[in-house]
Amino acid sequence: MVLPLLEEKQPCYLLYRLDSKNNLGYQWIFISWSPDFSPVRQKMLYAATRATLKLEFGGGLIKEEMFGTSIDDVNLSGYKKHLTSGSAPAPLTFAETELKLIKENDVNTISVNDKHQHMTGVSFPVSDEAVRKLEELRDGKITYVQLSLDIPAEKINLEMADNTDITSLASRVPDESARYHVFTYKHTHEGDYTESIVFIYSMPGYKCSIKERMLYSSCKSPLISKIESLGIEITKKLEVDDPKELSEENVYDEIHPKKNVATKKFDKPKGPAGRGPRRMAKT
Repeated sequence: MVLPLLEEKQPCYLLYRLDSKNNLGYQWIFISWSPDFSPVRQKMLYAATRATLKLEFGGGLIKEEMFGTSIDDVNLSGYKKHLTSGSAPAPLTFAETELKLIKENDVNTISVNDKHQHMTGVSFPVSDEAVRKLEELRDGKITYVQLSLDIPAEKINLEMADNTDITSLASRVPDESARYHVFTYKHTHEGDYTESIVFIYSMPGYKCSIKERMLYSSCKSPLISKIESLGIEITKKLEVDDPKELSEENVYDEIHPKKNVATKKFDKPKGPAGRGPRRMAKT
């Protein structure tokens, strides 16, 4: 049933449900199919989005992972060899070596708020028009730029650019498709006027296809690097699935987190009067 789904020169992912269960539900085999003669660009794209797919699907549900470049790697015989290789320290095949390298690359997948790690991701080129508008934002001529992925063309395009204030920011976010937003938030903090540039990745949950979610997630980090290379200093990176999260109160609190109020020191009650001098206990 599985093999007829594979195309000779087209990479793909396959998820095959097992009868076994864990505390999360049925367990699955995750198969990465990347035939030898498929286009290099396709191979790179699938390798870069693999970790995102696992994250979306639920890594705890995946019991076995296989990587195949030929039918022999993913047929029943190949699966049995995979199980054998997992229980014995045998030399790795070419496919197993490639899978090992991909797994090692998975640790680079992070959320947009993590400043301590780096994700290479998929680097789609940014259109000239989008770059011009980002430069205008950098120079203070506009306050808002919205970008989208052109998946068939493998490019990042400009959707809109204008002067937007915080009260109308949420209305700019589409509720049916993912977007990237770069916004200059003008406000006062502790009496001082300030401008903070915020990068926002909006993804309306499961209204988008898995492929769209994977690509937007994988292209995010390289896009941020591109924006910063234009001399735009990003103060805060946000990820939202509902435009309502972009209220002025929420954005302000993300940029200026509330400080913890120091708790008042508890004064130990005085002992009864006339009980004599306090004794020192040595331990």
